[in-house]
Amino acid sequence: MKKQLTAIIEKEDDYYVALCPEVDVASQGKSIEESLANLKEAIELFFEVASPEEIKLRMHSEVFVTHVGVEVE
Repeated sequence: MKKQLTAIIEKEDDYYVALCPEVDVASQGKSIEESLANLKEAIELFFEVASPEEIKLRMHSEVFVTHVGVEVE
């Protein structure tokens, strides 16, 4: 079965950190492509080893990614 999940990537120092908020799994890599590949592997491993109860507990069915404007002094 194939699932479409969200990947949020941000640069931290010399690495790119990738997060999947639906299951709260993260990984990193030296490039965007490497961080995504590592995240995919980590997510697949999570679904492989996690119990159905843990998957149900951690799985968020609705994730919204947007921008918000704030006043900064």
